[in-house]
Amino acid sequence: MRAVDIIVKKRDKQELTRQEIEFFVNGYTRGEIPDYQAAAFAMAVVLNSMTLREITDLTLAMAFSGEILDLSHVAPIVVDKHSTGGVGDKTTLVVEPIVAACGLPVAKMSGRGLGFTGGTLDKMESIPGFRTDLTKSEFLEQLHTVGLVLTGQTGDLAPADGKLYALRDVTGTVQSIPLIASSIMSKKIASGAQAIVLDVKAGSGAFLKTVEGARVLADTMVWIAKLSERNAIALLSDMNQPLGCAVGNALEVKESIQTLRGAGPEDFRKHCLVIATHMLVLGGLASQEDAGRQMAERALKEGRAWECFRALVRAQGGDVGYIDEPERLPAAPLMSDLKARQSAYLSEIDARIVGESVVLLGGGRSKKGDPIDHSVGIVLHHKVGDWVEAGEPVCTIYANQEASLAEARLGLGQALAYKDTPVDPLPLFYDVVRWTDASEISDSSLVG
Repeated sequence: MRAVDIIVKKRDKQELTRQEIEFFVNGYTRGEIPDYQAAAFAMAVVLNSMTLREITDLTLAMAFSGEILDLSHVAPIVVDKHSTGGVGDKTTLVVEPIVAACGLPVAKMSGRGLGFTGGTLDKMESIPGFRTDLTKSEFLEQLHTVGLVLTGQTGDLAPADGKLYALRDVTGTVQSIPLIASSIMSKKIASGAQAIVLDVKAGSGAFLKTVEGARVLADTMVWIAKLSERNAIALLSDMNQPLGCAVGNALEVKESIQTLRGAGPEDFRKHCLVIATHMLVLGGLASQEDAGRQMAERALKEGRAWECFRALVRAQGGDVGYIDEPERLPAAPLMSDLKARQSAYLSEIDARIVGESVVLLGGGRSKKGDPIDHSVGIVLHHKVGDWVEAGEPVCTIYANQEASLAEARLGLGQALAYKDTPVDPLPLFYDVVRWTDASEISDSSLVG
């Protein structure tokens, strides 16, 4: 069996066998198949998709490329959440401490930024000393003692996905339902969580632009979870404007801290409470959504979620002084306001352009291995539907270089649109997908 034959077969729209998929995944993991062939394989999948069986085989091959954690001896049930990626989506930093504060252990294996979306690990590394490379024994010990773990993919857990994830970011192969679904679910299976809440984004700032496309991805992941004997639901959420106000690593950490301390943007706070509610219900701690919502709100109000976040940072080597005094976090010295062109209702804030502007500032990666500038970013002062006066600041750009600042200003000017008539606010969520909804998924729906 040869890697090139597998690439050609998928290029020619043929279905791969489980043995072929396992051969390719294992060969790439061991370094026997080079990046350029893995990139070609990923592009063939982007162009020609995969069947449900292929996606499941790819997911399991990546999950079993390393160890599979058994968390049953740590806690009766461990819950996790995952977002498909969005601009300003720092939900993990708030939701997981809320859920852990309610007494439900959370084991999270996160990734870095992909394309124009930020990565949870990149955000947390804004905090000096914070480790994202926990070993298996450290992962299990911290879950047992703290009840909350947030780490990257180690060499032991889903190593195939760790390599492919970084490669996709810089080869134009991010936007693919089979690759997104298998990447997410392989991490979930490997990290051992029994219950999973999936936050599937739709809109200009997501990898899937339509709710229909997001629903197919949600169906696929819930279907894979069922086959893997996990319990999962997926929430379809809006990403036509950034979530919250802050976009950029340290800026998003600061906004998360504000939210955990009882403040923060209203849309972000509400979004986090909805996700936390579903995690508490799926994890069996709350019998219904109303009870779960009350539990989550109390954890925030009483400061228990904030203390869980501090415990997480301390346990993973982070300097807690930086979150107790968030003004110490990295801050870019150059600031520039982008002002409204007219007095009108704000009708659009293109999330993709905002995310791409942060990458231009240095807050994301243009090629594999690029360093991240944690200090740069953008803070929005208004949301879609707000009335703005001409000359009023709509957002503030934080930069380290005049050239990138000027380029970001130019791009952001194209992200904003205005109307003279009232504009409805964008919804936070569109729907919830459960196993019973996903059972009718077909291979034809995955093409494209």
